[in-house]
Amino acid sequence: MSRASGWRVAGTGEQGVGVAGGRDGGEQGVTARVLDRAAGAVRHDRAVRVVIAPDKMRGTVTAREVAAAAGRAARAVGWDADEVPVADGGEGTLDVLGGPNRTTVVTGPLGEPVEAEWRLAGRTAVVEMARASGLALVGGADDNDPIGASTVGTGELLAAAVDAGAKRILVGLGGSATTDGGLGALRALYPLHRLAGVDIEVLCDVRTDFVDAAAVFAPQKGASAAQVELLRRRLDRLADVYLADHGVDVRALEGAGAAGGLAGGLAVAGARLVGGFDAVADELDLPDLIEGADLVITAEGFLDEQSFDGKVVGGVADLARAAGVRCVAVVGEVVPDLAPEVGSGLEVVSLVARVGDERARADTAACIEEAVADVLAGRSGTSGE
Repeated sequence: MSRASGWRVAGTGEQGVGVAGGRDGGEQGVTARVLDRAAGAVRHDRAVRVVIAPDKMRGTVTAREVAAAAGRAARAVGWDADEVPVADGGEGTLDVLGGPNRTTVVTGPLGEPVEAEWRLAGRTAVVEMARASGLALVGGADDNDPIGASTVGTGELLAAAVDAGAKRILVGLGGSATTDGGLGALRALYPLHRLAGVDIEVLCDVRTDFVDAAAVFAPQKGASAAQVELLRRRLDRLADVYLADHGVDVRALEGAGAAGGLAGGLAVAGARLVGGFDAVADELDLPDLIEGADLVITAEGFLDEQSFDGKVVGGVADLARAAGVRCVAVVGEVVPDLAPEVGSGLEVVSLVARVGDERARADTAACIEEAVADVLAGRSGTSGE
């Protein structure tokens, strides 16, 4: 099972379950217990500051909910807390960059109309391809048509942003139903000269090559082995077409295979492919916030090797390391035997290890709050120290 499917139980492939609403007594009861537990936290003459920069824990809590839980624990013991929910350029990017304030009806991945939310602030737009061409829109892999699914709706969403006056567009990838190499989106943007003077930044959360998108991602979208090979050949031919007709060699672009090749297709339209986490972090001024902080807390649902390859936890840890600031990752679960990366200065708290799988999933926000309280009180039980 892929990381994209949710916070999983190691070795079982089970998906995360929804938050069950917290323990009896609600938020006030949780905070009271946190105050008691964290009463021993060391006080300083000056206000101490923690930067809380988490990703979502898929299937349980959003990045904003994680940040709020950690922030409550910090403020309960007198710390200043900067809550900065983060994303890696995939799903959740729109929410952490201000949230939607526009809706446009576009063509869904299988041709049905969908209402796609997006954001426009001044001349800058934020678009998530999953809102227009996402796998969730068709009910998941079992209900998808991996051969016919198209990104035309994403192109229509970008066109709507341009028509609304956007001169800069951030495009979040991830969660796609498609492996069309971005051809649908490209056709929806014709004529391409309409994009003159528009800076399109494609936020890539993977480094996959254009043609490899079929083998790497199409199985997650319901493609059989035979369909994967068909899609691979189709992407290979499309790369030749893009080079011949537009002079863009998508095979040479790192990350062009993101979202089933949508990244490469948008590059043909003049878009720049950028690292998703780095772009989001810069938009949120995260490097500057971390400078001078006393502690950085990050989070995600499942910590594995991919966490350190363009994802939020690895990116935040790198920023903290560069600034000389202690960094702690609160995660749902850690893949067994993950020693090399965790041993590089990142401290890790596993909710499953602390309280067990059932409570970690059913009462995630409260578990995060308690874990952060223990970190601040010096009773974290972290690994990698």
